[in-house]
Parts: sequence; C-alpha cells; structure tokens
Amino acid sequence: MKELKADAKIETKCLHAGYTPKNGEPRVVPIVQSTTYVYDSTNDVADVFDDPTKSLIYSRFENPTTDAVEKKIAALEGGVAAMCTSSGQAATLCSILNICECGDSFIASSAIYGGTINLFAVTFKKLGIECIFVDANATEEDLNAAFKPNTKAVFGETIANPAVNVLDIELWAKAAHAHGVPLIVDNTFATPILCRPIEWGADIVIHSTSKYMDGHAVQVGGVIVDSGKFDWTNGNFPSMTEPDESYHGTVYTEKYSFAPYIVKARMQLMRDFGCYPAANSSFLLNLGLETLAIRMKQYCENGLTVAKFLKSSDKVESVTYAALEDDKCHKLAEKYLPLGVSGVISFAVKGGRPAAIRFMDSLTLASNEVHVADIRTCVLHPASATHRQLTDEQLVAAGIDGGMIRLSVGLENIDDILDDVRQALDKI
Repeated sequence: MKELKADAKIETKCLHAGYTPKNGEPRVVPIVQSTTYVYDSTNDVADVFDDPTKSLIYSRFENPTTDAVEKKIAALEGGVAAMCTSSGQAATLCSILNICECGDSFIASSAIYGGTINLFAVTFKKLGIECIFVDANATEEDLNAAFKPNTKAVFGETIANPAVNVLDIELWAKAAHAHGVPLIVDNTFATPILCRPIEWGADIVIHSTSKYMDGHAVQVGGVIVDSGKFDWTNGNFPSMTEPDESYHGTVYTEKYSFAPYIVKARMQLMRDFGCYPAANSSFLLNLGLETLAIRMKQYCENGLTVAKFLKSSDKVESVTYAALEDDKCHKLAEKYLPLGVSGVISFAVKGGRPAAIRFMDSLTLASNEVHVADIRTCVLHPASATHRQLTDEQLVAAGIDGGMIRLSVGLENIDDILDDVRQALDKI
C-alpha cells in the first residue's frame, strides 16, 4: 500500500494515518502484546539505549501499536510527534514537568477541569512549582501582568471542562510567546476535528483520550503532541539545551532538533514514571479515532438541538453552549470552532443544587456517571463530583455553582434524548 498523502483530509487521516501495511501485512493496526524486543548482540542493545529513536527498548517507553496511534494523533493535530500516556491526567502532569522544575512557575486558566486544578494548585505546590491562575477571559494586559521571571509555560483548555468557555488561543499564545514560553492547550473536548490549536499558535497540545477520541468509555488514556515550532534555544530552557547527565549527556535541541520536547518527555519522564498505555488500550483507542470525524459532527448537531431546547425551558436558569448566538463565547466559537463546539453543555436549573439533583436522578436514558464525551448521553453534577475538592472561591473562578449540570449529549436518536430531558425537567 502506498503512503498516505501529506495533504489528505482529516477524515482520511483518521482512518489511515500512522500505519501503512506492507505487502501481506495486516490491514488493521495489530496488537503487539509484548514488553520486550530482541536484538542480535549486546552492541545492538547499547546502540538503542544511546539513541532510543533508532528502535524499541521496552514497552514502558514505546510499543509498536501505541507508536502507530501516536503518529496518527500527531498527524491529526498537525504536530511533528506525540507521546501517549496512561491517562489524561498523566499527559497534563508530564506536559508541565517536562518544562518546569522546583522554583519555577506557570500560568493557567482558572476555568479548567477540577482534577487539573488540584494537580496544579496542590500537588505541584508540594513539588515547589507555582501555578498562577488567571481568569479565562483575561485581557492581554492581565495575562502579561501575571508573568514572573521564573514563569515557564502557559496552560488552557480549548473548551473548558465543565464551564465550556472557549479559550482565545491566539491571545494566550501571543502573551506566552512575548515572554518566551510555550502555550500548552488541552484540546480534549474539541478534538482536532473541531479545532487544531497548533494552527492558532499553541506549541503543545494534550488530550484525555478517554473522552471523544476513544468515545466508547472502554479505556483511560492521554496524549501529548509536540508542534515542533517552539524555539527551545531562546535561553529559558537549559534542560533542553544543556547536557542531560541522566541520559549520556544528551542535548535534546542538538540531537533531536525535530522534536526535542517530546523526545525529552519520553527519555526522562516516561523512563522514570512509566505511565505508558498498554498495547490493547492503544488498539481500542485507534478504533475510536477511526470514526472520530463522523461522530463529532453528530455530537455537535445533537448538542445544539438540546441546548436550544434547554434555552426554551422555564425550568432552566441559564445555558452555556458557545454555538448559541447569545452565548458570551459565541464569537470565539465562530473563530476557533466553526464546525461546532462538541456535545457538552453546561446549564443551571432554577432551584439550585436540590433541583439539579432532582433533575439528574429523574433521567432514565442519560447515565449519571463520572465521565463525559461518551458515545452515550451522560450527566454529572460538578460541584458534587469532579470539582468537589475545590473551595467556594475556586468553584466561582471555574464558573461553577450548585445548580450547574454538565450534560454530555451522546449519539442516541435526538428525539429520545429530548424526551428524557423533558420528562426530567417536569419532575423539578
């Protein structure tokens, strides 16, 4: 089979990027269920340890099945390389630790996933890394004012979870680059089908692949994508430009100039943390990726229909969904997400927390579960679940109140979804 054309459309890349079978080889990406790889001599093994990009060492670093998926996701996002992880949280952790160390700081939008807020505000603080939270709708002046001499990165979510605000990627990238640091964007809800942050100035893109990329709620995973565009030799990142004594004195920007960030992440962090996915998990992820382009279109169509229905209900206090024309992020959505804003809706019912719980417990089709961006409709009360550990002040900063419900619209028939929402609202 011939190699995929570089200018192939994204729907075609979902099916064919990352793996090209040779004559007589399997059409589908095979599961290579092995931890180890055999070499002819001791010198061959030593050569691979000197340069892991030559071949495979051990499946804590790399696996052929996962490698194919990494190449596919990099192609979808327009990056040069990617590294899969065992979870989205592991991808977030490694994306920051690959840049920051004790004594450094980084800036993050305050409207992000609750687990990420805990990681940034609590765990990183214990490691001596400061997270400076900034309002998601900050002006360029506000962003610039947040930087410190030791700031090494900026972080935001394309579509915030669960506030579903849309990040002004170009604005945040401009501020980051003015201070010589990269912008890291979590693109989980948008996926590369709806938005490719690298095209808007992002330098690193991460995902919780457990969500839309997988789509079926069968495995947890994450990924980090390196754009290959950031200049790590600008003087702010000695760990990239000085010899790494833990790996034979390697200078990443010299030896691996094509993608020093992702190679460093694999050779240092994956080596030490071992948060690599199993081959079978990557195989299942690839099945989800193959239908991603088709599924995202339907998620967006169903999501907009449900959002409009909620907007018309006298039981609903507010609806946040950037595809709605009166939404505060609608103009940003038109710019960054012209094809749609996913199937995730944030809304608040009248009556606060008791009414929200009553609504959710009355649903019969939608599942009440700690998940989102599934093929099936599901619902969550963030203040009671994913953001339960946050203070009242942090909840407000994240755009969450007691009556907020996160509804993740699935791919069931839209009439069935609407009937379920309607009857649950009638129970309030």
